[in-house]
Formats: sequence, structure tokens, C-alpha cells
Amino acid sequence: MPLRDLVRFAWAALKGHPIRIGLCLTGIAIGIMAIVVLTALGEGARRYVVNEFMSIGSNLLIVIPGKTETTGAFPGFAGAPHDLTITDSQALNRSIRSIQLLAPISMGTETVHYGERRRQVPIVGTTSDFLEIRHLHMAQGQFLPTGDPQRGTPLVVLGHRVAQELFPDTPPVGQLIRVADWRMRVIGTLAPRGTQLSMDMDDLVIVPVATGMQLLNRHTLYRILIRARNVSELATTCDHIVALLAQRHGEDDTTCITQGAVVSTFSSILNALTLSLAAIGLISLTVAGIGVMNVMLVAVSDRTEEIGLLKALGARSGQILLIFLIEAIILSLAGGIIGLALGWVIVQGLITLYPAIPASTPFWASVSAVVVSVVVGVVFGLIPARRAGRLDPIHALEGHTT
Repeated sequence: MPLRDLVRFAWAALKGHPIRIGLCLTGIAIGIMAIVVLTALGEGARRYVVNEFMSIGSNLLIVIPGKTETTGAFPGFAGAPHDLTITDSQALNRSIRSIQLLAPISMGTETVHYGERRRQVPIVGTTSDFLEIRHLHMAQGQFLPTGDPQRGTPLVVLGHRVAQELFPDTPPVGQLIRVADWRMRVIGTLAPRGTQLSMDMDDLVIVPVATGMQLLNRHTLYRILIRARNVSELATTCDHIVALLAQRHGEDDTTCITQGAVVSTFSSILNALTLSLAAIGLISLTVAGIGVMNVMLVAVSDRTEEIGLLKALGARSGQILLIFLIEAIILSLAGGIIGLALGWVIVQGLITLYPAIPASTPFWASVSAVVVSVVVGVVFGLIPARRAGRLDPIHALEGHTT
């Protein structure tokens, strides 16, 4: 019997049991759909992290107190032998020519007051370079003025949401507000920016770094953000930064992280997460494979007389086995295609609801899901197919499966 006739015969047999086949297809489709959706979420998370870092350029360096040997990982927050200071940042700016922009950072949380309105917000102490390093824009007024970072002035720049909540009906620029116990003048407001590197840029207050350290009762910096002049100079700039700070502190006690190293580390973690999510989907697909096997075993029991007739007419055991394998492959392939379609619809729905997360099923996941579904159909269809091929034609014609 030609292969084409075997496929037609198998398809005709499947159409005779729509409810049973529908349930089997549903199980396979759910397994494939789970793989498509879960890998799309994992890939979306990876792309989101990469895009967040890329949105502020590719030549960013982050200097952190404390030493770690793990490339691209953030060290713990335990106290370092020597913390970073404003004078450290000034020394870096003066001595390393490959540094284009530098912004020391102090951080904390305080209450902001204006009239009867008040709320707690993150306070960022920094310098004028922070605006360009973080690719921010002004909505009104101006950003922090240039000058000696050691001198604190009672000036403040408000994030977009903070400005709207404190001044719903009044232009904020020029107004006096109270930050903790300090009276400070608003000199500008940021344009809407949203979350950037896990920091909500619309919901913060920016002050000069020296003011921030006094306001928050800090004596050291949280971070130093640096933009190198060229991407090609990132590694050498990092080496020079670490060497200069080691000379100043008397020991190698700081870490310089390149943006690429951070992106690489997060990508590796999220790729592993994506594979783990795909494995979860494979579990459900395996359960669906067991369903295929059960359906095929029932089919063998129901069609023993038909199998006996085929053998009596000269069909070989291998052809009988092939008929049932083709039925299993058709089931798994059809379920895989349905699952891919359903998964794509769900992913598109997630993109519509959560546009910030660029969910996208990797091509390898889509192809692998269909291939695995066919393999599952073959593997789990092999036992009932072999059982059908081994039936004795005489017993089969009498309706016996043994």
C-alpha cells in the first residue's frame, strides 16, 4: 500500500471518533501553547532588561564600593573597607581622560511637603552630568547647575509625577518646598520618563550631591555613574578607575562594572529562566503524549476486526504498525499547530495588555515545540502501533486483541 493511501486511511479512521480525537488534540495543544507562552514571557523579560540598559547608551560604567570577582554581578551591600566619596569622584574626573561624564550618587528616602500635600519619595543626590548620563529631559526650568560638588545648595528638581501631585494647579518652578527639615527651591521638573534601570524616574526628587548627603545623613556615595568617551575604551577605563581608587584607598576595594557585563549576566540568567519555563511546558506535553497513547490503545481495541481484515487481505505487520504511527503523528502535528496558533494569540494579547514587556516566542522554541510534539506522538504511539501490528489475523477477525 503506498504511503499516500496509508495517510488517507489513517485520516479517515481518525475522523470516525471526533470526541476522542478532540480531547487528545486539546491536550497536545495546551502543552504546545504553554511552551509558546512561557518562552515568550522569558524572552520578553530578557529583552526588557537589555532594552533598559541600552536606552541609556552602551558606554556606561558603574563604580561600586566593595570588591567582587563575579563579572557583571552587583556585590553585596555590606560595608567596604573604604567607601566612595565625593573627592574620589573628583579625582577620577580629573585624572582619567577617557571619562566623558561623571555623576556621583547618594540615595535615600525622605518626606516632601508643599502646603497640605506631602509624601515620601526617593531622594537622589547627584550633579549636572546625571541628566545626560541617564538620558533624561527637562519639562520645565533647568537641571542642577554645574559647579563644585562639595558645595550644597537648597535646590531641587522634581520628577514628573511628584511635580503633578504636589502642584496640581500651580507652576512648580520657583516654589519653595520642604524636603525633610530643609526648605528648598524648585528649579525644574523632569519630562515623563517612566522606569529606568528599576528606578521610577517620574517618582523621585533630585538635589545636589552634597545637599543630599547632608539631608540623608550620609558620609559616602552609593554609586558613581560614568560615561566613557568611546565604547572601545570601556575596559581600559574600568582598569584605570580601579587602579586609581586602589592607590587612593591603599587597597583594591572597589568594583567597576561595564554595562555589557551587566547585560550579559542578566541575559544568561533570563535565558536559563526561559529554558526552565520551556521545560515546564514539556511536562504538560508529556502528559498529553500519554493521552495519545491511551487514545491509540483504545483505537486498537475497537478496530481489531478491521486489523484482522487488513492482514487477511495481505497487509503486513509493518504496514499496520505504520498506519497507527501515522495516526499518532497526525494527532500530535495537528495539536502542535493548534497550540502554536493559540499561543501566538495569547502572546499578542499579553503584548497589548503589557506593551512595556516585549514578549516574543523565540523561533527555536516554536520549531522545537512542534518537533517535540511529533516526537511525543511517535514515542507514545509506538506501543499501541506495535500491539496492532502483532495481532494474529484470525483472532483479530474474531474480535480478540490477544
